[in-house]
Amino acid sequence: MVEKSGKPPGGSDRPQDDTLLWPFAAAKLAMNACFWWLERGPPEQDESTLPWTTPNTVALELATMRLRDCTRTRSGQPALVCAPYALHRALIADFAAGHSVVQSLQNGGIGRIYLTDWRSATPDMRYLSIDNYLSDLNVAIDEIGAPVDLVGLCQGGWLSLLYAARFPAKVRRLVLVGAPVDLSIDSELSRLARNAPEAVYDQLVARGGGNVSGDEMLRFWSKSPTRDDIAAALQKDLSDEEGAALLARFDRWNAETLNLPGTYYLEIVNRIFRENRIADGNFTALGREVDLKDVKAPVFLLAGLDDDVVPASQALATAGLLGTPPAFIAAASEPSTHLGLFMGLRTHAHAWPRIAEWLRSDLSGVLARSA
Repeated sequence: MVEKSGKPPGGSDRPQDDTLLWPFAAAKLAMNACFWWLERGPPEQDESTLPWTTPNTVALELATMRLRDCTRTRSGQPALVCAPYALHRALIADFAAGHSVVQSLQNGGIGRIYLTDWRSATPDMRYLSIDNYLSDLNVAIDEIGAPVDLVGLCQGGWLSLLYAARFPAKVRRLVLVGAPVDLSIDSELSRLARNAPEAVYDQLVARGGGNVSGDEMLRFWSKSPTRDDIAAALQKDLSDEEGAALLARFDRWNAETLNLPGTYYLEIVNRIFRENRIADGNFTALGREVDLKDVKAPVFLLAGLDDDVVPASQALATAGLLGTPPAFIAAASEPSTHLGLFMGLRTHAHAWPRIAEWLRSDLSGVLARSA
């Protein structure tokens, strides 16, 4: 991870959660930095320089994403992993052998897997909104062939949930992993979004020329995740040769950031995190107000017991907002940090095989017992 050189005038406060570098932390950093400005680094590359763990091809090129095709077979039920579009690239879902969501699903018998590889925002993308991302997600699902199983990771979780509420017939099953939905439940993210004045977020976007620069956010961040933080995320001893390689890979992944469109970013901050519109039932998606009670598909919720970003109480509370019958809601909690839900060796040994089994299972017996 890149550390900043020097510090902004008067800026000595240290953010508490330095593991994820969430976009919302930029507001706190902007307040500390005031109007201090850093020269921009080299232009951000459009693709990661890190190789993917799972072989894949690009099935579709869209304005917001590359749709990655990781399928082993052309038959069977398709699953689409919706990666978080926050600060880091979609490699969070395919980090390394034993630490890969895609690989764990494959090993669990899911043969057709796709992944949203979100693009870093360029200047001409600054006005893209949540609707643009939902629209491209819809195009991707039509390309794959609906209905799909949607696997939403963190912020990819609320996006997947919005999609399932807007297009319920196109989602067969829904998996939400560490997904922030009801922001009335206290968390690091909800506190940060609430406590900063709205003007701070507007100023951040203005200073980025209409986008929120991931590179600048990383430059502003003064405290790198420690070796212990990374070991907790990967749930592995990093003292051996394999651990050293994983540590180096994590550092490279952490340093490769994504820019966010300013319009999209402000909609997340205001509509989702400050106004809690998804949970309250007054979020308009693609011209229609969505109601989470319209989501009646089977749902699997996974939470981390050591997750300070999206606490387990918040991740699991989504169950009460849905129209899915209780018999069709599965939930699990793992002794995991937030990143450990996606990258942790132990989580991939225990929780993700269970998710794959649930995706493949025949739920007709559950329907008969609940009737």
